[in-house]
Amino acid sequence: MFDDEKRQRAIEALGVLDAPPDGRVDRVARLAQEMFGVPMVSVTLMDRDRQFRMAQIGLGGREAPRADSFCDLTIRHEGTLVVEDAATDDVFAENPFVVGDPHLRFYAGHPLKAPGGEQVGTLCIVDTEPRKLDARGRALLRELALWVQAELTDADELEDASVVQRAMLPVRTPSVPGYVLAASATPAGHLLGDVYDWQLVGDRLRVSLADVMGKGAGPAIIASGVRASLRTAPERPLTQVVREVDRMLEDDIGGSNIFVTAVAADIDTATGRIAFVDAGHSLAFILRRDGSWEPLLSTGLPLGMGFDEDRTASPAQLEPGDTFMICSDGLLDILDEEDPFAHVSDTLREFGPDGAVQEAARLAGERNAPDDVTVLVVRRDE
Repeated sequence: MFDDEKRQRAIEALGVLDAPPDGRVDRVARLAQEMFGVPMVSVTLMDRDRQFRMAQIGLGGREAPRADSFCDLTIRHEGTLVVEDAATDDVFAENPFVVGDPHLRFYAGHPLKAPGGEQVGTLCIVDTEPRKLDARGRALLRELALWVQAELTDADELEDASVVQRAMLPVRTPSVPGYVLAASATPAGHLLGDVYDWQLVGDRLRVSLADVMGKGAGPAIIASGVRASLRTAPERPLTQVVREVDRMLEDDIGGSNIFVTAVAADIDTATGRIAFVDAGHSLAFILRRDGSWEPLLSTGLPLGMGFDEDRTASPAQLEPGDTFMICSDGLLDILDEEDPFAHVSDTLREFGPDGAVQEAARLAGERNAPDDVTVLVVRRDE
C-alpha cells in the first residue's frame, strides 16, 4: 500500500527539493528528449502538494500542482506508466492538464526511488500529440530513470554503484550455437565510462563497446545513453545505428570536449562474416587459430565530434577457432608491457573466454587500474 507520509519523509531526507539545477540531471533530460524526440521532459519530485521539477524541458517552469498530475499516479504504482492518448483514456480524458494547458496527449513516466525504496518522483517524457512506446522504449526510459535515481542518492549508494551497473550492463549472455561469448567491465572509480552490449537477432549477433572520455557521473550517463541508443531497434542497419548515435551526441554534448570512441559489429553466426564500424577506437582484433593477431583497422573519428563523419562498415571473417575481441584502452594499463598480445593469447588459451575476461577484472582491481577496463570476447568454435 502506498504510504505518502513515508514518501514525504524520504524526499525531505534527500535534500533535493528546491535545489538549484543540476547539470548532470539536466544532461539526462536532454538525452531523453533526443532519444525519444519529444517536446517535453521532466525529472519530477513530489512534495506534499506540488511537483518540483529538478530538470525540465518544454514545460515552462519548475513547479506545478501535484493534484491530478500524471506523475502522482506514476509514483503510486510499480513500473512505467504509459498513456498513449490521454484524450481517449478513461482516467485522464477530463484531466486539467489534458483539457487545459499544456494539453497533454502522450505521457510515459518511470518512478524514481529513494535509497529505502520509496517512490519519490519520476522521469517522464510528454507530448501534445498521441504516441506509442514499445518494449524497447520502455526499457530505455527505465535505464535513464535509474541514472537519475543514482544522482538522487547519497555517496554510500554511489559507493556500491549497483544501480548504475544494472542499468549499464547486459543482464544475460546470449546463447549462440557454435560460439562462446564473455565480457566484463571494471570501473576505475564508482561509475563506468565504458559500456558494452550484445544482442542476438536471428542469425545475426550485434556487439558493441564504447568508451566515453573522462570519469564520473557525466561520462557514465553518456555511456548509458550510448548503450541504450545502440541497442534500440536492432533490425536497423549497423551504419544507420552508429550515425544516429553520432548525431545524438553532437546535438547533446557538442562543444563540451567530451567524445566517445566505439566499435559496433554485426557477426553472421552462420558464416562468421563480420561487418564492423570503428569510431576512433582502434582496439578491435581477431586472434587467429594459428596464434596470429589481426587488428581490425577501419578507424573514423570518435562519436560526437561534430564533423559529420560518413560512417561505413568494413568486412572481416571469423573462421572456426578464431576469437574476436574488443577492449577499452584501460586494458593496456594492466597487460605485460613487453608483449601485451602474448599476455592476452596466453590468458585466453589457459582460461578460455570467460576465465580470461574475469582475469582482466581481477588484474584491474589488483593493480588499481587508472581507467575503466572493459573486455568483450566472441570465440567461434571449430
